Amino acid sequence: MDNIAIRVNNVSKLYKLYDNPKERFKEALGFTKKKRYTEHYALSKVSFNIKKGETVGIIGTNGSGKSTILKIITGVLNPTDGDVYIDGKISALLELGAGFNMEYTGIENIYLNGTMMNYTREEIDERMQNILEFADIGEFVNQPVKTYSSGMFVRLAFAVAINIDPEILIVDEALSVGDVFFQAKCYHKFEEFKKAGKTILFVSHDLSSIAKYCDRVILLNKGDKMAEGEPKEIIDLYKQVLVSHAENRGLDEEQPVISDNDIEDARESEELWRNTLMINPNSLEYGEKDAEIIDFAVIDSKGRITNNIEKNTDFRIRMKVKFNRDIDQPIFAFTIKDLQGTDVTGTNTMYEKIDFGLVSKGEIKIVEFLQNMNLQGKNYLLSLGCVGYGKNEFLVYHRLYDICNINVISDKNTVGFYDMNSIVKVIR
Repeated sequence: MDNIAIRVNNVSKLYKLYDNPKERFKEALGFTKKKRYTEHYALSKVSFNIKKGETVGIIGTNGSGKSTILKIITGVLNPTDGDVYIDGKISALLELGAGFNMEYTGIENIYLNGTMMNYTREEIDERMQNILEFADIGEFVNQPVKTYSSGMFVRLAFAVAINIDPEILIVDEALSVGDVFFQAKCYHKFEEFKKAGKTILFVSHDLSSIAKYCDRVILLNKGDKMAEGEPKEIIDLYKQVLVSHAENRGLDEEQPVISDNDIEDARESEELWRNTLMINPNSLEYGEKDAEIIDFAVIDSKGRITNNIEKNTDFRIRMKVKFNRDIDQPIFAFTIKDLQGTDVTGTNTMYEKIDFGLVSKGEIKIVEFLQNMNLQGKNYLLSLGCVGYGKNEFLVYHRLYDICNINVISDKNTVGFYDMNSIVKVIR
């Protein structure tokens, strides 16, 4: 145990899921012996060791148990089974707001968090200047934190977490809130911690950070520990999990492949491409449907229909449109936006100088856009449309707005929306 900072031994976390509050109430009062809940294991017999001085990343899809295991390690949650051994003083930055009183000022919350970590007021005073300089939020530190932006909040929370001299630092996705310069400062601090022999455990969807900073990576999937090992090996496995997760298939199962030879059959096929994709339940659909988008697909470089596209690979966006009346010069379009609603990129057949002429009622057109994915690694939303002009008026025949997500998988992100794929040369 001398060299182990964190030992997780056969940890399970069971949640009881009830159909409605009445069922929970009946069981609590002992009115029935019948089991009125279904069991959901957020974690199932997870075990791993983290050595002192290691930087370890935990990755996995949403719902894989990443945040749950961190909360158990930090004592926020109790495991249903198993146990956790900790050797060292922990500082944890879990989720935005954890450990902070929203009515208190920034200064008051610094003292509150320090006290919770068993520091005296004098010890906190010694570290106060470093905390304030790192947070760099100016006079807002004297205002209630409920008035802070999310960026200011995470600056203060992270400044407190790393400046109280912990032996073990645990971070859960918090850095995704800060701006790029603050993130750079935080990762520089990571380097200082590593050199000082501190132990770092963090969860992130930023695979480039995982690859760069971690000595080892643990992959969780649906509550199970799937693998652990070298960052590149586990990241490659995670990419396979992402594809399989979206398509509800196992890693060893054949993935459906779609090719250009399938197009003629696809005109009459009743099997929908879109059924393979994760569709946004809150998407918006509108238009007169004089031309109707009856199917669509996002297709990766291997010909698989999937929401997950690897950065710097070719991919296709395909749409099938049925014409319910004669339409002259229809325009087919797609737009990709970020989750904040900003249009990031897109094009249409008019921009690309594709002339369809007159399309007759009853015809089905299949249009495909081929491009290389150089957007930064994160989630985006896809919109599709078929529009046109009639009597000098812009007409929307059919539009599927934010119909599905495109998850860009990347192990190297740069600044901004897209990667210029720069080639770096050291001249001298």
